[in-house]
Amino acid sequence: MNKERLNQIRVPGKMGKKKTALILAGVFIIGMALGSFSKCLDCLELNGGIWWHRLIETFDLGNFFSDFAVWLLAALAIAVFSASARRAALNVFAFFAGMCASYHICSILFGGFNPASYMMFWYGVTLLSPFLAALCWYAKGEGAPAVILDIGIIAVFAAACFSIGLFYVSFRGLLYSLVFVGAAAVLYKTPKQLAVSLFCGFALSFLLCRFLPFG
Repeated sequence: MNKERLNQIRVPGKMGKKKTALILAGVFIIGMALGSFSKCLDCLELNGGIWWHRLIETFDLGNFFSDFAVWLLAALAIAVFSASARRAALNVFAFFAGMCASYHICSILFGGFNPASYMMFWYGVTLLSPFLAALCWYAKGEGAPAVILDIGIIAVFAAACFSIGLFYVSFRGLLYSLVFVGAAAVLYKTPKQLAVSLFCGFALSFLLCRFLPFG
């Protein structure tokens, strides 16, 4: 698909080099901070006598931040609100690179082990993230390609945020439901678009749940 056709879906914005570099550095730092935070939750020994420890245990934040859903939402928001598909690709790659690097380093330095096999999967996600981020950026555009992308993204989030089988849908928890609402809000354009995306996305998720590594 040539540039002219892509611009019919969504027109890239303009941004100076300095601001572009600052945003790129910012999302990398945010990724590092969240990766370190996730590892801290893994290593934290919970004490029921401390109120914020009880909060972490109640919402199972350690497992939540080790799961896909919250990272998918962060990547989606970064991609959609980037100035162009190219910027979306760079920004999301920087975010995942920072998150994976900090999580891996903290595991070695503070966790006392090297989760190499586990991290290989996340490094694979990082390598794929620029392509997927560009698709997410176009999902916020106009026309049939944007609608198809929008439905696909909603289907992925439905599979990530709910337990879905051939004949059932069940909640995984409040935080996962909020992630799904957040994804729908990021992609929102019109009430009609939202209704179509939710209906078709959930229908598609019944197929995707058999193949995606969620749940």
